[in-house]
Amino acid sequence: MRRLRAQMRSFEPGIQLLMVNQFGINLGFYMLMPYLADHLAHGLGLAAWAVGLVLGVRNLSQQGMFWLGGTLADRIGYKPMILAGCALRTGAFVLLAFAGTVPALVVASAATGFAGALFNPAVRAYVAQGAGERRVEAFAVFNVFYQAGILLGPIAGLALLTLDFRVVCAASAAVFGVLAIIQARALPARRPAPDPERTSGWRGIATDWRTILRNRPFVLFSVAMAGSYLLAFQTYLALPLQARTLLDEDNGTAMGVVFAVSALVAVAGQLRLTDWARDRLDPPKAIALGLAVMGAAFLPLLPGPHHRVHGLSAALGLGGLVACAALLAAGAALLYPFEMDTLVRLSGQRLVGTHYGAYSTVAGIAVAAGNLAVGGLFDLADRAHVPWLPWTALSALGLACAAALTGLRRTGHLRLAPGPAPARTPTVA
Repeated sequence: MRRLRAQMRSFEPGIQLLMVNQFGINLGFYMLMPYLADHLAHGLGLAAWAVGLVLGVRNLSQQGMFWLGGTLADRIGYKPMILAGCALRTGAFVLLAFAGTVPALVVASAATGFAGALFNPAVRAYVAQGAGERRVEAFAVFNVFYQAGILLGPIAGLALLTLDFRVVCAASAAVFGVLAIIQARALPARRPAPDPERTSGWRGIATDWRTILRNRPFVLFSVAMAGSYLLAFQTYLALPLQARTLLDEDNGTAMGVVFAVSALVAVAGQLRLTDWARDRLDPPKAIALGLAVMGAAFLPLLPGPHHRVHGLSAALGLGGLVACAALLAAGAALLYPFEMDTLVRLSGQRLVGTHYGAYSTVAGIAVAAGNLAVGGLFDLADRAHVPWLPWTALSALGLACAAALTGLRRTGHLRLAPGPAPARTPTVA
């Protein structure tokens, strides 16, 4: 903890504030979102299709609008987008507390997603610009706060849920409201350096987007990395499905353990993994290794069990789930700071917010389409009695992504302009 504080304080105040802000964003979001589906289905009595619609609209409005959010950040400035996103999510969570009809819930859900599309690219572009050549170190510390919010949010939400779902919504809205106020007062304004070649209006935006699409190394990197987001998402899809198969009604407790272990590995291991990789590997190698680890994460699930179990077998089944989640978290933590730094370098440090937004949109499309495929694999595995099929496919995807990244490195597509060696903060025991 002392080392984390020392590294955090080595950055300018604006970046420090955004690190704390990211903790607050994830605290407020994960305080509410894990319990929204149950509220819609059981609290409001909505049909399954309506629950799927509300949740799907939230995901689509966020992932589909990341590109636009990044573009607006590059053109208007990072701070206005961060404030707008936090303020919009405050209102959206208030609306969720009182919405009782499908149209109102869809509006609230869409606003919640669009808010994320506004502030996420802006926050990352702000951190990247402010950290300069210390981006890898900055994003490593940033991810610790990110994961800490994911760890504590569901716990806080579960405690408040004993009172009422509206209390959870009010608390989440209050978190975002406070974040908006603090950043309005304390976050220094920052925007991209002036670009004399950029034109204004929609024609200029179209030109920016064509610039992104013509950036072949960036496009290839985005496609190669898209699988990593699908793999990471399996903590919320494949692992809960497996927990239900193995443990039936006890799956909720098991997944609580899995989520906690995943976040703890990222929080406790992020800085150590980053230091280790920075000393021994170049960024593409570090990313490729992280992808390989994420692919290997599903191997502990191959031996089974693959059916309802009790006693020692249940413990072994839970152990496999925990091992998978821990390896997924470790692989993601290993590659994340180098991934964020590589995006900036591939952008040529121009249109950084737009590059981050476009990259997130590609990842979102991959997750949406990939989850349909993963669900289909589970159905096929059940019908054909080949329970190992989903885990084999997911492992193969991770290794394929690592191979693709290695191929891009060897062909020179990830040849990055060298920068000064990042300054290290003193190690604090």
